[in-house]
Amino acid sequence: MGEKRRGRGEGSIFKREDGTWCASMTLGVRDGQRRRTYVYGKTRKEVVEKLQALQRDQAAGATFTKLTVKAFLDQWLEQTVKRMNRVRTYDKYAADSANHIIPAIGHHQLAKLTPDHVQAMLNQLEDAKLSHRSIRNVRAVLRAALNRALRFGYVTRNVATLVDVPGEVTFQPEPIDEDPAKHLIAATKGHRFEVLFRFALGLGLRKGEILGLRWEDVDFATATMKITGSLQRQRGKLERSATKTDASVRTIALPPTLLAMLHTHREQQEERRAVADRWTDTGLVFTSSVGTAIEPSDLSRAFKQVLKRAGLPERLRFHDLRHACATMLIVMGVHPRVVMEILGHSQIGTTMNIYAHVLPRVQRDAVTGLDTLFADDTPDDDDAEPSTGDAEGEPDADPE
Repeated sequence: MGEKRRGRGEGSIFKREDGTWCASMTLGVRDGQRRRTYVYGKTRKEVVEKLQALQRDQAAGATFTKLTVKAFLDQWLEQTVKRMNRVRTYDKYAADSANHIIPAIGHHQLAKLTPDHVQAMLNQLEDAKLSHRSIRNVRAVLRAALNRALRFGYVTRNVATLVDVPGEVTFQPEPIDEDPAKHLIAATKGHRFEVLFRFALGLGLRKGEILGLRWEDVDFATATMKITGSLQRQRGKLERSATKTDASVRTIALPPTLLAMLHTHREQQEERRAVADRWTDTGLVFTSSVGTAIEPSDLSRAFKQVLKRAGLPERLRFHDLRHACATMLIVMGVHPRVVMEILGHSQIGTTMNIYAHVLPRVQRDAVTGLDTLFADDTPDDDDAEPSTGDAEGEPDADPE
């Protein structure tokens, strides 16, 4: 038998016949059975350190279990994500879990998952030529799952927050400033989506938000509009669902030009409805020629046509109209928190990080304004008035 030694507060520590050291700790009693866990090491000191780490975790409320990463992800997706998120979000999280996370680290015990395991997974995804954006999304899914595990006491830290995404680059939106924006507006004249494009550029709405906008969300009397939902294709069906986040639900003031355009657009829609052979009443502000919802892909194709007419790069996306709106608001000096509320960002940090590329220009305008404010307006000597000394021509007295 191996030699057994016990130190105060160290549980059971003993040296095994093969020369390695082992320690055990009681976790409690479940179903009438005493539960213990074991740690191993080459030296007694190593085992003591591992045991003390377990004791600290236990004191912090950790729930020791042999639950695997796969088992927890399955449980989290069904019990949390499916119940609290949109179908599209659930499908995306489930796909990232099944295709990337579970094959790489699903077999590990959740409580024993380390930053090295996660970093190796992300590196493998990069080696497999997965895009950096997709790798970030995979890390985000795992981070969200481990946050839940942390709250439930399955783990004592979120290891997904401790790793780096390989080759991570900061997103920079495609720049559309004042001149390209004017060319774009001119190119939309007479287009069937003219008003839609103007709303996207003038209010920074997401594609799903603008396609899901309903007449009941518009208040002509107060010149405001509520963003309450988003039109998305989910599992092959075009549906209006909740907004991206709670912060995306917002009320936006309508400027006079857009309000007038919306009045005219409603009248024209009513005229088309009156003469149409068939019309589906969806209550949507922007519809097809027969009243049905506009397919997001159709809108993207129409946007490419407008870009070509405006002489702008066809690599621009419809979403870049949202970025253009925010960029111009920031350059105009609008407070970032107001920009955040218009865009429906949940955190001001999101707004500032995405649009950091325009801050140098804003900073230059700001210091130039200060320079103008505190400019020395003392006239040059050649233009100065003569001294007002006494009759003998003596200078004025010292101001002291």
